[in-house]
Amino acid sequence: MRVIAIKPLTLEIPDADSCSEDNGEVPKMNLPLARRSFLKGSGILMGTLATGSVLAALAPSRAWALELKQLSKSEGQTLMAMGRVLYPHKKLPDAVYALLAKDLDAKTDGLPVVHAGISSLDEAAGGSFVKAPAAKKLAIVKAMEGTPFFNAVRGQCVTSLYDNDMAFAVFGYPGSAWEKGGYITRGFQDLKWLPAPTVAASPPPYLG
Repeated sequence: MRVIAIKPLTLEIPDADSCSEDNGEVPKMNLPLARRSFLKGSGILMGTLATGSVLAALAPSRAWALELKQLSKSEGQTLMAMGRVLYPHKKLPDAVYALLAKDLDAKTDGLPVVHAGISSLDEAAGGSFVKAPAAKKLAIVKAMEGTPFFNAVRGQCVTSLYDNDMAFAVFGYPGSAWEKGGYITRGFQDLKWLPAPTVAASPPPYLG
């Protein structure tokens, strides 16, 4: 599992490497407020978690910050906007989509393609892809389908957006159960967004 890698303040924050084995609850996550003076990268992405959201209740601070080493802040924001077009989730905060920018920023070999692709997005939008209407963003991204830039961003989205503690908390995923005995004995039916199954549809497990 991964969380936003930022320098913590001097706060005692509970570990968030795993969910509770008893009830699948996600503990407080290591998403502390970062001072800008700690971050020296090329671009800094910053934001706040929405009040009343799942993550706001789990994080010790609503503020978050993420450092980019090679991409600028505007380039990071453009990648975040493209990620929302490719994989739109209203429940996922910008902090999760910022992980996409961070992961692409770390791939030095692919940066020329990323830089050129971001420029193409802004050019197609007539200035700023981030500020373009939703319909125009969708049309621009669709027109890029199949290009190396499109494939690089779409492929990275799968890992960046879904393999982290924040996404797990939003979607109600309690983490891997394989090494802990499997789901039959560890919350097989604990998905909060699905209705409870009938008795007929959920017979006792075969334990052989």
